[in-house]
Amino acid sequence: MTDRAQVSTVQPSVRGWSGRIFSTACLLSAWFGIVVLVVLLGGVIWQASGWLNGHFLSSFDSWHPEQAGILAGLWGSLWLVGLTALISIPIGVGAALYLEEFAGDNRLTRLIQLNLANLAGVPSIVYGILGLTAFVRIFGMFHGQPQVLVVPLFVADLRIPLPFGRTVIAGALTLSLLILPVIIVAAQEALRAIPGSIRHASLALGASRWQTVRHQVLPPALPGILTGVILSVSRAIGETAPLVMIGALTYVAFTPGDITRPADIVNNPQGVLHAPFDTFTALPLQIFNWVSRPQPEYQHVAAAGILVLLIVLLTLNSTAIVLRHRFQNRHRW
Repeated sequence: MTDRAQVSTVQPSVRGWSGRIFSTACLLSAWFGIVVLVVLLGGVIWQASGWLNGHFLSSFDSWHPEQAGILAGLWGSLWLVGLTALISIPIGVGAALYLEEFAGDNRLTRLIQLNLANLAGVPSIVYGILGLTAFVRIFGMFHGQPQVLVVPLFVADLRIPLPFGRTVIAGALTLSLLILPVIIVAAQEALRAIPGSIRHASLALGASRWQTVRHQVLPPALPGILTGVILSVSRAIGETAPLVMIGALTYVAFTPGDITRPADIVNNPQGVLHAPFDTFTALPLQIFNWVSRPQPEYQHVAAAGILVLLIVLLTLNSTAIVLRHRFQNRHRW
């Protein structure tokens, strides 16, 4: 009896100490990551102090660091991310809806699910190689003889180069391939979180399958879908390897479609139509170019560019949080 009592008192004590040690290790690991992040961010802010100003945001790149600006990279990233979202969001959400709500549980569906899980972990450089072959060169279909497809529109003529070459649309299609698996998987997880009783009740009341998905399943799943979408687009903003592979420029003294202000989107419709088929640079490429230059002043210019990229990423992430809370407050069971 005495030995059993001693064992029963020792075991809870050991479990208690092991739990405290594990929780302390987790806490220290979290704080270590936060401290390292604060130190790195502080170093970037210190290097960028005095360089991030209005002239930096409104000027093009230059071989003189005092005159270098990020205007071309900023507008190039905005066009790139906008077209990427326009292409990938409808396809990704639509594919998730079909796979989760309409497709049957058969061998083909399981094969697609397996490939989606694998594609989400493929290195981005592989997508760059695919984009170079499929979108920049269009598999060599034109045999080195580029052509221009002219599509007459009401406001102006749309001129589409074939193959696409090193243009914004080629970069957007490449980044769309990169983030599509992530969007589909995130949207599927959000749809699976909706209780099956909601679907059964809607179908029992006479609603069709599409009406059930449209009015009962999709609205409460939107917070999770939007969060996955915006985080995927945030990843696309910071990607450099695919853009390097497709041959995006690093030194550019113009913006896509020569649009340098938001007002030009309204005042210059020809530029808006031309922008997706224009050459470009992006924020990560400009930062990479500045870091690789030997002049020490460019380290300060690169730090200012990093801050601009961080502000854009934090803006998108904040938008995801706001949208998630807004839609969560609308649907409660």
